[in-house]
Amino acid sequence: MDELCGASPEQTYLKKTSYTARCARASRYLGGVSGETTTAHRRPRKIPDPVGQQCRSTLRDVDVPHYFRERHVRSGYRPLYRDWRYYSLSLFHWHNETLNVWTHLLGALLVLLRFAQLAQTVDFAGDAHAWPLLILLLSSLSYMSFSAVAHLFGGRSELCHYAFFFLDYVGVALYQYGSAVVHFYYVPREDWHWHRPWWLRRAFLPVAALLCCFSCFGCCYRKYSQHSQLERAHKLGQVVPCAVAYAWDSSPVFHRLWGCLPLCDGDAAALFHAGQVAFFLASAFFFTLPVPERWLAAPHRLLGLGHELFHTLLVLCTLCQIQGSHLDYLGRRALYLHLHGDGDAASFVVLFVAVAISCMLIVIVMMQKMKQLLNSRHKLL
Repeated sequence: MDELCGASPEQTYLKKTSYTARCARASRYLGGVSGETTTAHRRPRKIPDPVGQQCRSTLRDVDVPHYFRERHVRSGYRPLYRDWRYYSLSLFHWHNETLNVWTHLLGALLVLLRFAQLAQTVDFAGDAHAWPLLILLLSSLSYMSFSAVAHLFGGRSELCHYAFFFLDYVGVALYQYGSAVVHFYYVPREDWHWHRPWWLRRAFLPVAALLCCFSCFGCCYRKYSQHSQLERAHKLGQVVPCAVAYAWDSSPVFHRLWGCLPLCDGDAAALFHAGQVAFFLASAFFFTLPVPERWLAAPHRLLGLGHELFHTLLVLCTLCQIQGSHLDYLGRRALYLHLHGDGDAASFVVLFVAVAISCMLIVIVMMQKMKQLLNSRHKLL
């Protein structure tokens, strides 16, 4: 991992800067020691905690490379090129990524807890019709875990930043596919299936898988092209593929809600699906626009930023989606047994593995291009 996320020529400058800062602190410390009274030996000395002090020290946006900066976030950035222990311990200190890590870390723990509860009543191994729900749970864990890792360790170096966020995009693509599977298998009304051509019904999940890969590529390419394109342009390169995938994957949900809202006649699962749609649209708003930090009076505030709200709302969306899908699994069994064949669930699992492999290949290719770009830029320095 050290070779993957190794130092660039910028590291030399940063190390010199940090060395100068350490010398200045040491000079001030020694100056204070020389003026102590003879009673100093009676007071117990505090054992220094250099790692803890480093974790608590943060930088302004002008002190870090531009690709680490977030719009309207002026402070709270961690120094680059520290050891892995520093970034691990920064989980327990306040900086601009603290809540981004904890929101998805706690979300992953909640999903894992829900997974353990469902495993007591749902036969995930023996009941093939429970596999779509299993795919949703695994994909939810993957995107939250990968996101937490990316926000925790992505600030170590430029190469680490790209490597971990490319992995984050793999988790996003897997979650998109997991959503498509449960929406196609459990959620639709019966007329959604029979009022469409057979080839369109058979193509729903393969198209969803292709859109997942396209979304992963769009997100990776947006990050790759971050150096040369305008921020709005490369933001659209991430938002548009994800929006298209969401519209396709959630079309069975929209069709079902269109026929039952606002009361849904006591259909608790439909209400949870309505909740997941509302939470997702709200999270998309905060992901796309830099609010509320644009309006904050205090430019150094790190609480309540748009990306933190995006994470929180997306976790609520996922929890509603899992609950609604579980209720559909229990209450609509006669319907989905009628709509799907015995081998459909197994084919969906195979397609899930294919999406994961395809997205990892996309990441490998993009990482090679990223290394070439960084190497060519460093040769010019």
